[in-house]
Amino acid sequence: MDLQDFPRRFALSRRFSLGSPGRFTVSPDGGRVLFTRTRGGLDPVGELWLYEADGERLLASPAAPDEALPEAERARRERARELSEGIVAYATDRDVRLAVYTTGGALHAVCTDGGRPVPLPTAGPAVDPRPSPDGRHVAYVTGGALHVMTLAGEELLRVAPEAPEVTYGLAEHVAAESMGRHRGYWWAPDGSALLVARVDPTAVPLWHLADPADPVKRPRSFRYPFAGSTNAEVTLHVVTLDGRRTEVTWDRTAFEYLATAAWDTHGPVIGVQSRDQRVLRLLAVDPATGATELLQERRDPAWVELVPGTPARTASGTPVVPWERHDTRRLRIGNFLTPEGLQVAEVLGTDGERVLFTGWDSPFERHVWTYDPEHGLTRLSREPGVHTAAMGGPTVVLDSLTRDGQKVTVLRDGEPVGTIASLTAGPRVAPRPEHLVLGERDLPGLLFLPSWHEPGTRKLPVLLCPYAGPGVRLAVRARTWTACVAQWFAEQGFAVLVVDGRGTPGRGPAWEKAVRGDQLGPVLEDQIDGLRAAAAHCPDLDLERVGIRGWSFGGTVAAAAVLRHPDVFHAAVAGAAPSDQRLYDTHWKERFLGHPDEEPENYTRSSTIHAAPLLRRPLLLVHGMADDNVAVAHTLRMSAALLAAGRPHTVLPLTGVTHTNGAGTAGHLLLFESAFLKKALNR
Repeated sequence: MDLQDFPRRFALSRRFSLGSPGRFTVSPDGGRVLFTRTRGGLDPVGELWLYEADGERLLASPAAPDEALPEAERARRERARELSEGIVAYATDRDVRLAVYTTGGALHAVCTDGGRPVPLPTAGPAVDPRPSPDGRHVAYVTGGALHVMTLAGEELLRVAPEAPEVTYGLAEHVAAESMGRHRGYWWAPDGSALLVARVDPTAVPLWHLADPADPVKRPRSFRYPFAGSTNAEVTLHVVTLDGRRTEVTWDRTAFEYLATAAWDTHGPVIGVQSRDQRVLRLLAVDPATGATELLQERRDPAWVELVPGTPARTASGTPVVPWERHDTRRLRIGNFLTPEGLQVAEVLGTDGERVLFTGWDSPFERHVWTYDPEHGLTRLSREPGVHTAAMGGPTVVLDSLTRDGQKVTVLRDGEPVGTIASLTAGPRVAPRPEHLVLGERDLPGLLFLPSWHEPGTRKLPVLLCPYAGPGVRLAVRARTWTACVAQWFAEQGFAVLVVDGRGTPGRGPAWEKAVRGDQLGPVLEDQIDGLRAAAAHCPDLDLERVGIRGWSFGGTVAAAAVLRHPDVFHAAVAGAAPSDQRLYDTHWKERFLGHPDEEPENYTRSSTIHAAPLLRRPLLLVHGMADDNVAVAHTLRMSAALLAAGRPHTVLPLTGVTHTNGAGTAGHLLLFESAFLKKALNR
């Protein structure tokens, strides 16, 4: 193991993500696979590639630096957690013969059967370009307006905003950040019209993000809908290429969230959600009149979970919808129900009557499954790990994260016929976790010990590294970047423990929704139970020296641990941690805590800022000054509350760093955290 080089390599590789192939698109005949990838594990510039039976071929490289990105594209990338540069996204026509993409706001098209990329003229820097299904036209957004043009550059349609902040064709903040909907328009299958979202954010509170390190630079202003505040007004319109426009009608007072949208051969279908998120309606849209018809209504006393990829329909029109029964999140496909115990995570797509999806069927593994009426239910992934996939015709691209890293296998009719190379940088630290099921609630856990440790020879200080929140599983049977970091800390002399407790996905609806009204109480209880169970399993864990570190929600958990349980936790590092839950966005935070005007006690019990006077242990607060998701105001207010209470603490500001993009500081931050924890725990 090369421990000295690990932090530098971790930073340069952007969490070992560079060189990883992804964003796979498979042609309907299964003959072509498009994907993005950088040329190596330390190369940050993404390119567009094509895989066919004879191997891989480069289709396109960036033509402009990322410094020229329009602001809307920078925001889209931040919401999508993009870590590379260059070509990071693309879209194709139905047959995957034409691909379009942007570099530095410039729009390009490339044919997958040969030829060089060609620039397309636009009215301004282009965002989210998408060709029509027949490949004859291209739509894109610039300056908040949606444009459609021919491949020859003739403009056919412009849907212009009526006011400076109104946009057409872009997702609003909460859709992209919290709902998983990154799109704002959808083509009709015949290419004659589009379903377009209009977003008016003018009633949303205006926030200002300054760069204190550059006092000459103007603050950046943006609309941020914090909990309890006003959301953007979102409407939908069917717009034909000849300019006719029809508004889609639904009860927007009762259902203000546009959660999902799609347009297949059976027509447009949308999912609308109530503000309290306890009701989700699936509506069919008449594109001629804009009228909607109820197809399905889901209700839940906590919240209705949005399952990525749903709703979907097969070629015959059979609906593919989530169905929660007997504490299993299942799929209903016509009259078929996925089995009890298989927790559906995401629908990846349909092809004919076949449905491709992922699901958790064990504590540490997520697999890829297919269902079709003829062959029934089949699991495609075999090796232990976390798997996803893309499908087209007889071809499935299986993207697997295993104990040895990423493997991408091309299957045809279920049999391997090739691979797509992963060029990621080796971490030079080999994770060697012990997979544990801990305590009375069977908590999934990973225990990392130093490779040099001999059992029974010495006590090791313990370091918990949780996220412990919605949407993220860390205790998995795969070589993730978090596992690599955990092993690196272990080699510094810590016993590192990762526990996924209540509130994390893949264990069933009741497990996920146990945190409704209190996002910290059950989570901390599970971290403590997991710690004690791990110590009973491995007596070398020193419970008199326990640290905890985390980022984002994990940072909140870390801060809450030392504030509320100083008898258990003796030091903490809290990175980008929401300290006042009222300052986080409406859709995400109200899902778990309700409206702050109606359930204020939930926000009090789930925020750390109110417990500032309780601090008795070393606490390091870290925050990126350019973070527009968890604003640095969280950490500044937390520090002010600690200072007012006379509680010593440490604050580390990261200049120019957003919520996820700290490539330049990531390695040095690991070293800083390690030094802080070693000193605090007397190691």
